[in-house]
Amino acid sequence: MTAQVLRPTPPAESTAGCVADCIADADGRITFDFLRDPREGGASGAVLLLRLRGRKGRSDRAVEDVRLPLSPDGDGRLRAVLPGRAELAEGRWDAWVQQPGTDGGTAVEPGIRDLRALVDRTSDPAGTVGGVVVRIPYPTADGRLAVRCWVRVAHAEAGPITFGPAAMTVDGTLYGAELGDNACVEARPAGRPERSCRTPVTGRDGRFSFRLPYDLPTAGPVTAPQLWELWLFPGGPRGSGTGGIRISRILDDIWDRKKIFVYPPRAAKGDILVVPCYSADNDLCLRLEPARRHD
Repeated sequence: MTAQVLRPTPPAESTAGCVADCIADADGRITFDFLRDPREGGASGAVLLLRLRGRKGRSDRAVEDVRLPLSPDGDGRLRAVLPGRAELAEGRWDAWVQQPGTDGGTAVEPGIRDLRALVDRTSDPAGTVGGVVVRIPYPTADGRLAVRCWVRVAHAEAGPITFGPAAMTVDGTLYGAELGDNACVEARPAGRPERSCRTPVTGRDGRFSFRLPYDLPTAGPVTAPQLWELWLFPGGPRGSGTGGIRISRILDDIWDRKKIFVYPPRAAKGDILVVPCYSADNDLCLRLEPARRHD
């Protein structure tokens, strides 16, 4: 993938008033540089506030906000730094400038986002201590700045997907866990573990590979689109005492690959089409659809 410095598309009507350039590092550190002093019209002591977004776009006030001091950078601008070691829960964090003595803030608009350090990361699985942490500053749909954060104690990073006549093969890298003799991948509809089907996993030295047939034995009749999750069980099938790890792809600069990585559908028995896809959270899934939807 070619590294790029991303310039934003301005929202149709700018209301935030604060614009920040961002530099993201592979260790999770993010530097925010404001193009003008966001304290104008306010008192000194303003901070950059990161607030976790809850369901339906609302703030999750059960999680503590993160406040980063704004300091002069010596070039006439103000800078805030999110350290790589700072604790941020997994999710989407909205950025605000908050004046002293206030609970709210002014939303921040994205300036230039330098994500080059995140492109094609090649972390050594044996050298990953304390899990995998990924943070990507990104523009929201309404033109605001936010940070997408993933925190995984154990992580299965999806790699290339190749397609054969009857099955697809997924290669990847495993962090924070080791494959056992009975390692497997489980495909199951969201919220329906009783319909899961398993396929064995092979690999060594942190790498894994599995072959998943298009004809899933537990698919049954498919009359409407179904989303199937893919879980890696490094120690053996679910119920054997080992936990599952969602197979995702997060070790690069793409915060939402749902509409970017698009794969062709594959025909399965029973007039079913099987389509590998990514969710908005970058989890690898299968979408099962009735074939007639593509007539």
